[in-house]
Amino acid sequence: MKMHTYKHSVADRLMRYVQIDTTADPESTSFPSSEKQKDLGRLLVSELLGLGISDAEMDEWGYVFGTLKGNVSGGPTVCFCSHMDTAPDCSGTDVKPILHRNYDGNPIILPDDPSQIITTEKHPYLKEKIGDDIITASGLTLLGADDKAGIACIMDFVEYIQTHPDVPHGDIRILFTPDEEVGRGVDHLDMKKLNADYGYTLDGGVLGSIEDESFSADAVKVLIHGVSAHPGYAKGKLVNALKIAGELIDALPKDAWSPETTGGREGFVHPISCKGIAERAEIDFIIRDHDTSQLAVYEDKLKLMAEGIVQKYSGALLEFQVSEQYRNMKEVLREVPFVTEYAIAAMNEVGVTPRPVIIRGGTDGSRLSFMGLPCPNIFTGEMAIHSKHEYCSVQDMEKAVQTMVKLAEKWTTHSA
Repeated sequence: MKMHTYKHSVADRLMRYVQIDTTADPESTSFPSSEKQKDLGRLLVSELLGLGISDAEMDEWGYVFGTLKGNVSGGPTVCFCSHMDTAPDCSGTDVKPILHRNYDGNPIILPDDPSQIITTEKHPYLKEKIGDDIITASGLTLLGADDKAGIACIMDFVEYIQTHPDVPHGDIRILFTPDEEVGRGVDHLDMKKLNADYGYTLDGGVLGSIEDESFSADAVKVLIHGVSAHPGYAKGKLVNALKIAGELIDALPKDAWSPETTGGREGFVHPISCKGIAERAEIDFIIRDHDTSQLAVYEDKLKLMAEGIVQKYSGALLEFQVSEQYRNMKEVLREVPFVTEYAIAAMNEVGVTPRPVIIRGGTDGSRLSFMGLPCPNIFTGEMAIHSKHEYCSVQDMEKAVQTMVKLAEKWTTHSA
């Protein structure tokens, strides 16, 4: 591999891409949830065409496709995928990326809000990055390395392959998706059009992380119907749905069953929003566990709790709606362990120590795996995601690109 003489483009690309606002909108019913995500999609299509990917295109839903034609025939088609949207948890408008060269370990004070200080105490992984070049935002927004770092890595990988035709590889499909952050990233993906056999999302964190086990996830909507009455004449008549909702939330365990009290493979029941009026209240929950069968256990317990509370109020009614979000990718990937093994071997060969990680969440790869594309997740260096402290190591991104190049080579030796 000639990567030691190659001038990577990941830093320039990430700093360019994050300036395009692609915040997803969880309240939207359109797809993509925010039309501005297509602004980045159009740029990526233009850049792919400029790199010689002649079939690069964006479809009506905002998915960006492209093909690196193989120079070795007969093997499977592998897909590399990242998402274009950023999380709505923190502003992604007017992102001002800053490159901190040769990070020295001291606190990073973000200039547009000096109260935002990134330290090794709050972010221990930074201790491993002393000497690296670190990219942050300016203090008013998230950075958007989740997952524009992944996009930058894939684009740099394409550039490397196109300028080094001696690297053996089969057909490689490039995919950039919208709306991953609101759980809809592959809702309209045409798998026949994608036409790939195996895949990898580039959406991981620390150097060497390889994730092939995710949460399984459901969403639960609890609707509480109260009884409306004029507040001046409400005695004996009004049944306030908001108060019932508050009682249900207060009844949730304080020392278990929640994101703030669980770790590892422990699951949780998490209320993420509550809204309504006296007549009608709505609580949205997300239910997570690495063991899919546990979701029904949590949901039954939550439903019994809600029913017990609502039944105390004459005239109040309960609706309890469950919808599937994604499932643990391990259920698919354990049947094709070589997909993960190739990534681990590629990391070892480029001098990266693999760090198998259990995802306490999900990626597009979780759903893609169940749609016929076994798809673990590879590191990009994106850290402190969804926050103003988000940062990314340029050297981590470069190592991700090197891993991808070696991985592309390894797939040429695969036999069914």
